[in-house]
Order: sequence, then C-alpha cells, then structure tokens
Amino acid sequence: MLYFSKFRIFFITLISLFFIFIASSNFFKFNSDYLDRKINLGLDLQGGSYLLLEIDNTPVIEQKLQNFMITLRNFFKEKNIRIQNIKLSDQMISFSVDGQFKESIIEEFKKEENELNQYYPRFKSHQFEIIEENNFFKVNFSRQGLVELKTSSQDQALEIVRRRIDEIGTNEPNILKRGNDRILVELPGLDDPMRIKSLLGKTANLTFRFVTNNKTDSFGAEKLKYEDGTEESIVSKRIILSGDNLLDAQPRMDSETNETVVTFTLDRVGAKRFGKATSTGIGKQLAIVLDGKIISAPVIQDTIASGSGQISGGFTFQSATDLALLLRSGALPAPLNIIEERTVGPDLGQDSIDAGIIALIIGFVLVILFIFVKYKIFGLITNFTLIINLFLLVGILTLFEATLTLPGIAGIILTVGMAVDANVLIFERIKEELKDEKNKLIAFDSGYTKSRTAILDANITTLLAAIILFFMGSGPIKGFSLTLGIGIFTTLFSVYFIARLLTVLYVNKNKNKERII
Repeated sequence: MLYFSKFRIFFITLISLFFIFIASSNFFKFNSDYLDRKINLGLDLQGGSYLLLEIDNTPVIEQKLQNFMITLRNFFKEKNIRIQNIKLSDQMISFSVDGQFKESIIEEFKKEENELNQYYPRFKSHQFEIIEENNFFKVNFSRQGLVELKTSSQDQALEIVRRRIDEIGTNEPNILKRGNDRILVELPGLDDPMRIKSLLGKTANLTFRFVTNNKTDSFGAEKLKYEDGTEESIVSKRIILSGDNLLDAQPRMDSETNETVVTFTLDRVGAKRFGKATSTGIGKQLAIVLDGKIISAPVIQDTIASGSGQISGGFTFQSATDLALLLRSGALPAPLNIIEERTVGPDLGQDSIDAGIIALIIGFVLVILFIFVKYKIFGLITNFTLIINLFLLVGILTLFEATLTLPGIAGIILTVGMAVDANVLIFERIKEELKDEKNKLIAFDSGYTKSRTAILDANITTLLAAIILFFMGSGPIKGFSLTLGIGIFTTLFSVYFIARLLTVLYVNKNKNKERII
C-alpha cells in the first residue's frame, strides 16, 4: 500500500541530505579532511600527459638464456657429458655433442627432478623448446615461455613505474597494462612530462664495481664512460653490490664540501659485502655505475662497515632527488621506450567541461519541460526527483573521490534519461489503472507495483552491460560505465523512495479530486 512510516521518511530524508551535503564539497571548502572531498577530473577534462610505454624484453631474454647456458655447461660437465661449441646467438642456445652422449642428454632433459629443474622449475611446462637434429641441439624460449616472461616483466615494471610516479606526488595517475608488453600512463594536471619521461626512461640498474687497469681481470673488464661523457675508465665486471641491497636513498647536503649528494643505506647482506670490499680495497677506486655509466669513482680511504655511504657527482638538488627516487623504487626489469605521447592542454580540457555541462543543461531542461507539460504536478515531482538524483550520483562519486571523464558526463546524461523512463512507465501504468479502479490510492499503488518488473528488467540489463564495460573496457569506457552503473542505483532509489514518497503525500491530500493525473 501507499504507506511510509516515520522511520522510513526519516531514513530517506537523511540519506538524501547526506549525499547533497557531500556533493556540495565540490563547490564549498570544509575544514575537514574527511568532508573536504572532491571529484577528480580525468585527463580529457583537466588536461595532462598521456604516455604509452613499451617494454624492451630483449635484454631480459638474453640474460635469462645467458644464465641458463652457464647452468647447462656446468650441469653436463658434472655429469661427464661432453658438449661442444656451446654459444648464444639470435636468442637461441646451440651446442653439438658426440653421438655417444646424445641419448644421455635427451634423458637428462626428460627427468622430472635434476639441477636444471631446480633453476627452472617450469622447465617441464614447455618454458623452453629443445630441438635435436644430427647431434646438434638448439634451446630457446617457447611461445608459452615468452608469454610468461613478458607477463612477469610487465608486472614488475608496472609496480616500479607506479612507485616512481607516486613518489613525485602526481594527482590521481592512471597506470594500466596494455597487452603483455605495454604500459599506459595518464597523468592528469601534468602538462610538462619531461621529468616523468626522464624518470621512466631510466632502468636504474645500480652496481658498485672496482676500477681496474688490468684488461685481463679474472672476472672480465669493460670500458665505461662517465655520465658527463668527459672520461672513460676500465671497470671490472665483478659486481660488489647491486641496487637490490639498498634499503633507502635520500638527497642531502654534504656539510664539508657543501655539495648535494645522495646518501644510501644497505641491508644486512649489503653492509657485510660493502664492509669486506672496502677493507680489502683501500686505495682502490670504487666505481658507482648506473645504467652502464659511471656516476662517480671515489678512492676508498678506509673500511666502511656502517652499511651506509654517499654518492657524489656534481648533482643539483633536483637531480639528486630524482636519483634517490630511482634507487628507492628499484630497477626496472627491462628498458621502457615511449612509443606514443600526447599532451592535453588545460584550455582544451576546460572546453570539454563546458561542452559537457552545456549538453547536460540542455538535455535536463528539455526533459523537465516535457515532463511538466505531460504530467503537470507529477511532472514537478519527477523534476525535483531528477535534481535529487543528480546530487545523489555526484555525492557518491565525491565520497569515493572518483575520476570524472568526458564519457563519464555522458553516463550522467544517460542516467537522467533512465530516470525519466522509469517515471514515465509508472505514470502511464497509473493512468491505465485509473480507468478500471475508482479508488485512487489503490490505482496508484497498483501502478507502482505492476510497473516494477519492466523498470527492474531495463535497469538490471543496463547495469550488467555497465559492469562488463567496466571490467573489459579501459580509460574513457570505464568512466562511462562507472557513472552509468552508480546512476542506476541512484535512479531506483529516487524513483521508489523519494518520488513515491512525494506522490503519496500529494495523493493522500487530493484523493477526493475527480481528476488527479
């Protein structure tokens, strides 16, 4: 029946006022961290930068195969199985064997448990392809193995990219996977992406190695340039420490030299290695190498057993801050290349906001006029409900500090249409009931009850479509589906609680009128 208890009326009023109050925080400032919430504007409305990054997995594949080649060589040597001409080229390990060892090698590859599977536990699930032809073996990554490697590399890169961007304090960045080797980065409000590009373009692979003049170093040596490109030094390939041993890095001012430096703290294992290296290497130069270039190469004066040190290299405070950030966030598993870049200016974003608001106002006004002309007083009730519905929708988006995009505004406009559709179905059904039912209260109650199935059917199917779009879509599509999905819930609440309450109050007061709708 058309009856609302006092508790129900109080509950409806409280919910409506609460979300109206939350929505108003977009227009007024409150001195409260919890209440001072706003809807964040997306890249297309606020302006900002769009970067599409591609992961270069070639070095990762080469490194994995290089490690596995060493494992193969040592494994078969221990088994007294002689292999010849083992080499790595074109992302493939190849080696030849004498005929007498052929069956032994095939047998070892087939075993469920051996040293190979300890290093590569997924070996049996076709991570590698092994081809044998005329006593000549070829080992390379299978298609499944490449997919697994790229997925793992992408997951690691995504996390490190997120850490680097979060440390800068960018507002509401959008960082998403694209395929299995690309990452999309959207940075609303950032119209100068040069610093971000610089940070994301560095792998940040940090190593500490001794400078050596002996090209025949037992670990091997290589000639590396200094970061400023002025000098070169021969550096041992033996890695004393890597960035994996870093716990923290911060920019500081050196009180003695008055230079900007980067101080670092090592974990327990790193501190032990660093202490041992500095105790045995007094008088030697220790090169600090970042992404294949020497930042600095200080001479070790004394043993450093504290597990902390500093990196100097003629830094500005900004460059020291960026280097510390890179070291804290960790090294990328593979280099990132920027393959697409777009910048949306704030003026273009403001134009989009204005166009969206104008479209919303025009659509809203036309709907209000149509409903008022068609249903008179009930049209006014519907129009009032539509306004409350918009406040409810904006209030929910504000409460969760959601990001609003231009397609999101389209979702709000569609919500208005869905709300009007529900009210039209109800009022037309009420008209049909009034033809056969003289009791107006019963006719109105039947109208609401009998139209419920059609309204729920339309809204639930739309909600399912919105959910699919949210989980399967990206960026703009998600913005549209989010506002549309929330709008369906606010529409049902406003139609069956707010509009129905106002209708009840009016019908009870005017139930004796001959024509009521």
